[in-house]
Amino acid sequence: MPPSRHTTRAAAVLAVSALALSACGAGGGDSEGPKADDDGVTTITVGASPTPHAEILEYIDENLAEDAKIDLEIKTFDDYVQPNVQLDEGELDANYFQHLPYYEEQVEDRGYEFAHYKGVHLEPFALYSDQIKDVKDLPKGGEIGINNDPSNQGRALVLLEDAGVITLKDGVDASTATINDVAKNPKDLEFTETAAAQLPRSLEDFDAAVINGNYAIEADLSVDDALLVEDAKDSPYSNFLTVQKGNKDNKALKKLDELLHSPEVKKHIEKTWPKGEVLPSF
Repeated sequence: MPPSRHTTRAAAVLAVSALALSACGAGGGDSEGPKADDDGVTTITVGASPTPHAEILEYIDENLAEDAKIDLEIKTFDDYVQPNVQLDEGELDANYFQHLPYYEEQVEDRGYEFAHYKGVHLEPFALYSDQIKDVKDLPKGGEIGINNDPSNQGRALVLLEDAGVITLKDGVDASTATINDVAKNPKDLEFTETAAAQLPRSLEDFDAAVINGNYAIEADLSVDDALLVEDAKDSPYSNFLTVQKGNKDNKALKKLDELLHSPEVKKHIEKTWPKGEVLPSF
């Protein structure tokens, strides 16, 4: 879907991560939140991953927002750091890109004063390969690409454990597990930690790779071709709208969340991603 006139793209610049850390806590929920203009229309600036988050927001902006007296300015990000940094600094009114384990990690580590609404959608993790057609054919000593994001690495490992590829240590919390928590690895697989956005582009370099759903969609990877697909039932990885804590009761932000959970959006998700690449969480 081409970007709408309300959508801009912010390139991921990993080098700013250190600066981002020093900026944390700057916002602290001091913003009063978006307000209506003289015509009663409220402009909301939302940070989002390009796919599917921004696409879902674009659908709302083009089909539902006008009647709700909302105008969405959608700013897309290719990384998982800046959407929270810019929300904290007040550059964004909300962001829509993250799930609960990542949110909780960020709030704890960086002191953000955020709040979030209920989950909107899930993008199932999946194991892809250009080399093999069945997970049982993973070679001895094969190289597996895996994301380097702590809040998602355990998610990838559980996918492999559920398929009997590896076994994690007893008592390990799946949401925080890392490759160091692998207890049994019968095929002596080598795990190569890679930035999540890079995994689809590096797929041919691995025997297989566990890829985040949004990046798989951008790379035109279909869950029909995956070796393994994450079970969405009771998943804690549903993505939601995040705002500054002091703005959680802002009428326009609550209205946007209401639209995100509308029957129209649910139908749009199911129609746009009919193979289950994106699943509504409501």
